[in-house]
Parts: sequence; structure tokens; C-alpha cells
Amino acid sequence: MNWQEFTALLVLATAMSFSPGPNTTLSTALAANHGLRRAMPFVCAVPVGWGVLLSLCALGLGALLLAIPLLGLAIKLIGVFYLFWLASKIARSRQLSEADAEKMNVGFWQGAALQFVNIKAWMLALAIVSGWIAGRSDPGLRFAVVLPVMLAYAFASNLLYALAGSLLREWLSGPTGTGRRLIWFNYGMAIVLVATAIWMLFI
Repeated sequence: MNWQEFTALLVLATAMSFSPGPNTTLSTALAANHGLRRAMPFVCAVPVGWGVLLSLCALGLGALLLAIPLLGLAIKLIGVFYLFWLASKIARSRQLSEADAEKMNVGFWQGAALQFVNIKAWMLALAIVSGWIAGRSDPGLRFAVVLPVMLAYAFASNLLYALAGSLLREWLSGPTGTGRRLIWFNYGMAIVLVATAIWMLFI
């Protein structure tokens, strides 16, 4: 892989990883509601789940998905339903407390599984496999370069959003600890997830 290809990979990784999506929205919301420590399992799950997804696409799952449109449609519909469900959980979370944690309990395994119904994750994996790995003379070597780079981006972007969410915790609790700002923040995060789900339906 020459430096031009590697630079193009970094540009794609930056644009896709740091732009808002289901993962970054959830990282922000989890940290804002329950603190950075509680958000870290999800933050770590994103690169793990996405790394498995990229590996499977490189092994041929992506080609299968493109060859069977109904399979792609099923993944899309499951993803949309899941995002609506997560949005409803976020919208119902109303206080910065451990007692409210069950309303938005998205942990490591849920975060890893989310990647398989996240159309944005599929689009990125398919773009990378088709543009940088498939049909090349050295696919194994290219995959060995691409995978750690993308895992680092996935972790860094979600950690950054989680840090932003954790820094908002005190402000969201409000001057009297009523959490009124948190309620509106959670509504906003839920709307972002709903908008993402609607976007997924039309791509």
C-alpha cells in the first residue's frame, strides 16, 4: 500500500469515524448520564464488534450481502428497529443516578452486536474491503495494515464523544440538581438516533 492509498484511507476513516452516528451518539449519551467509567465498556465494544465485521467482510460476507439484497434489507430493518428501541430508552432516562441506569443499560456485548445492524458500519467496511483489500495482490498484508488503523479510529472517536458527554454531566444536572437539562439532552440524543434510523431506511 503506497502513501497515497494510506492517506486516502485515513481521510475516509476520519470522516466516517468522527461524524455523528449511532455509536458516537450512544457513547455521548451513556457518559453524560452515567459517567465515563460506565460508558467505557461500550466505547471498547465498538472497535471489537466493528473489527469482527470488517474481518468477515474481507472473508466474503460483504460479497454475500451484496449478492442477496433481501439479506441486506433484513439487516437494515433490524438496525432501524434497534435504533428506535435505543432512542426510546435514552428518552426515558431522566436522572444522573445509578437507580436510573437500567433504563439505558447498553454494555459491551450490546455495543459489539450493534455493529452488525449499523448500516454506517457496514458501508465503511464494504468501502474499505472493495477499495483497499479485495482484488489486490497482497490482501493479507493490506488487511494487517487496515485493521489496526480502523480499530484505533473507532476507539478514539467514541472515546472523544464519551469524554465530551462526561464533561457535560455537571452542567446537565442543573444548578439545583433537577436534571431538567439532562432530560432535554436525552431527547436530543434520541432524536439523533431516530434521524439516523430514518436515514438508514433510504440508503
